[in-house]
Amino acid sequence: MENIKKRLSFLKPQLIDNIIEVSDVKNIPNGTEILKEEQYVKVLPIVLEGLVKVYSKFNEKELLLYYIEPSQSCVMTFYAALKNTPSKVYATTEEDSKILLIPVQHLSTWLKVYPDFNELFYNQFNLRYSELLNTIGHLLLDKMDKRLFEHLKKKLRLSNTTTVKMSHNQLANELGTVREVITRVLKKLETDGKVEQTHEGIKITDEW
Repeated sequence: MENIKKRLSFLKPQLIDNIIEVSDVKNIPNGTEILKEEQYVKVLPIVLEGLVKVYSKFNEKELLLYYIEPSQSCVMTFYAALKNTPSKVYATTEEDSKILLIPVQHLSTWLKVYPDFNELFYNQFNLRYSELLNTIGHLLLDKMDKRLFEHLKKKLRLSNTTTVKMSHNQLANELGTVREVITRVLKKLETDGKVEQTHEGIKITDEW
């Protein structure tokens, strides 16, 4: 209970009490798909602990859109819930996570009664828009070695660990490329002294 209030401290106490009263909190293991494309949204997630990956699929390839960190929600899910339209994205837990699930039938009322509830999603929209511009900038200006290096740094920050434990194929999916490219680029980064590949995962050993 206290953890929920802490994570939602930017909202008014009465709204927090209303949210707690009607919502469920679930512990969801790493690697669990919690939303599929074309699925109608019944609950709005707010991450309390852990990390959730939101992505799209094109020709069976994944394309990473963004991560949902603690105290954050999913702006795509929010839009689909308000408009009662099918989801356009997938969402999967990246680590063991504790997630607050808010029934979507309450959203319209709360948005009218509690204007500060809007701030959560305005902020999320601004954050995702900024991330999109940053991604476009990397695509246009950076070579794959710089993109991969920055992606690894972000993964380490989000997971608060010292190694990235992902296959080359998983990294390729998130960066919209193929496994062979990731393998080649990681070897170059390792030769340049930027990363080290061990049985524990990929470690960053130097700054760019």
